[in-house]
Amino acid sequence: MLIRTITDEDLGVGLKNKKLVNPTTRFAARGIILNNEGKVGIFYKANKNEYKLPGGGIENSEDPRIAFKREVYEETGCEVEILEELGTIEEQKSQTNFKQISYVFVAKVTKNTGKLHLTDKEKAEGASFLWADLDTAIKLVNDSFSKLKASPYKVIDGYESVYMTQFVIKRDAQILDYYKSLKLSKE
Repeated sequence: MLIRTITDEDLGVGLKNKKLVNPTTRFAARGIILNNEGKVGIFYKANKNEYKLPGGGIENSEDPRIAFKREVYEETGCEVEILEELGTIEEQKSQTNFKQISYVFVAKVTKNTGKLHLTDKEKAEGASFLWADLDTAIKLVNDSFSKLKASPYKVIDGYESVYMTQFVIKRDAQILDYYKSLKLSKE
């Protein structure tokens, strides 16, 4: 199930959508991880003022569930058990002719090693990991949108641009809101 498609116009910064023409397409896996207290895991990059959910790209023909568990372990140091798949969320970045489709999961922590396995880029961006209740997680992610800074780590993937990170924030805010609405509907 498609949770949402996010486009340039959803960023609210005056960009107009352009038609994607044979876009570069990336598949990813990400989502919500919960600890024993029911708090949500948030990946924070201090040098970009970015709060986001754990997750990342699917490598080669990797299963999305395995990719999610791998990414969570790398960014949080936590081993997780997937509870459910919420669906997919799509980002259409027309300014760069790029489309990303993310499989979205909810998982619970089975083991927290307390050790992050960060890339050099994540280290340069001041990455760390924290736990927050759901409403605080939503607020942190939403509030970071207007405070974003470009990455200090210059690489060819385009993420040194605030434009790309704005999609990350909008996407993860949508995931958190969707999860909260599902949770409320079950109460």
